[in-house]
Amino acid sequence: MRPPYLAQVKRSAAQAAAAACLLLCMVAAGQPLAANADSSSDFERCRAQAKLDACYDAIRYRPSDPSLLSALGDALARANRPADALRTYKRVAVLAPNLPGVAAKISAIETKMSAKRPTANPPAHATSADAASGKRFSNAAPETQSH
Repeated sequence: MRPPYLAQVKRSAAQAAAAACLLLCMVAAGQPLAANADSSSDFERCRAQAKLDACYDAIRYRPSDPSLLSALGDALARANRPADALRTYKRVAVLAPNLPGVAAKISAIETKMSAKRPTANPPAHATSADAASGKRFSNAAPETQSH
């Protein structure tokens, strides 16, 4: 004689297998496992208001959405984070090369970043003033030493 709970165990095992199959199918299809009710509002707030927190929350659910990544780049540019914005815009350009406006945004950010970079050479007046005053520094090589 079979125990009465055996049928219930078989039934729950079948339900668990069906749930696991459903989860695997969702992962294979690229859908998020847990869609948050706030994800759509985060998505809209990111696009409309360019809020960084909303963009990051929405990107958790749609990491490869070019328009959402472009909105994140806009938010990063507004937050005065041009390097992060440039990286995000370049990712958008890879995902959707024909998306209008991305190339212009990349060139604008690159122009803004190059304008802010300091010059690599020191000003000429600083080195000539030190030489004219005859100052020697402790870490300078002796004049008699050749290199």
